[in-house]
Amino acid sequence: MERILALDFGAHTVGTAVSDELLLTAQPTSAGIIRRRKPGKLRQTIAVIEELAQAYHIGTIVLGFPLNMDGSEGERCEKTREFAALLEKRLHLPVVFVDERLTTVEALCEMELSGQRDIKKHVDEAAAIIILQDYLNQEYQKRKNNG
Repeated sequence: MERILALDFGAHTVGTAVSDELLLTAQPTSAGIIRRRKPGKLRQTIAVIEELAQAYHIGTIVLGFPLNMDGSEGERCEKTREFAALLEKRLHLPVVFVDERLTTVEALCEMELSGQRDIKKHVDEAAAIIILQDYLNQEYQKRKNNG
């Protein structure tokens, strides 16, 4: 079965997470967080994502969509749409947007409560895990309700 890759796309980093084979749980990938030196330099970032897609047999990419708190779209949404288009073109995989409002805050809270060190180094990875788990939970509910 094809797995799902989740990405938390930021100006300088991309947090990554992958589903298990049963599409029930989200977990970190071997890459964790992909870092880049400049916001517009995406070639190496996409190459790493392509490697992850092959290694984990990915069938779908879930991409956090950074809506404003009032539900409106800002500049980050535009950048995220552009990134999604690049991914679809290069990887030939569907990209699904998932509302990521407050995922970073939730990740910070969970990491602080668990006593995690170096919180800022891992927050994007934790946010990607939360984005993916939210998506998996929604999809599971849809399957459950449809029979």
